Amino acid sequence: MSEVATDGAAVRAAARSARGETRRALLRSPTFLIGATVVLFWVACAVLGDRIAPQDPFAVSEEIFAAPSGDHWLGTDKNGRDVLSRVLVGARDVLVIAPLATLIGIVVGSALGLLTGFFRQADDIVSRIVEAILAGGRT
Repeated sequence: MSEVATDGAAVRAAARSARGETRRALLRSPTFLIGATVVLFWVACAVLGDRIAPQDPFAVSEEIFAAPSGDHWLGTDKNGRDVLSRVLVGARDVLVIAPLATLIGIVVGSALGLLTGFFRQADDIVSRIVEAILAGGRT
């Protein structure tokens, strides 16, 4: 009984050590650090977007297509709205919609894959439907 407990403890210790090595390797990787910084920046924008936006993102002004300046860091759009403020506030919608779209794609794709794998006759039908959707292009 003690050998099993010792083996289990050894396995847990080895797993802990492997996780630590992986964590250290990630923290030494410039690619990981840059990617994590970008993701954290956009998450902060999504959470704090309304509070850190320099101007009201929906306020319309007379400055249409204004070039970047001290007042409008990214300029203004065709309605005179501040582009930076709209990007910061819009990050929240993107960080909600993108994971939902991914989840829906995974669920629908998995269901179709299971269906066509179980019912071989459905494979041709589902394949033609998917091909027709993909051939349709964008509207």
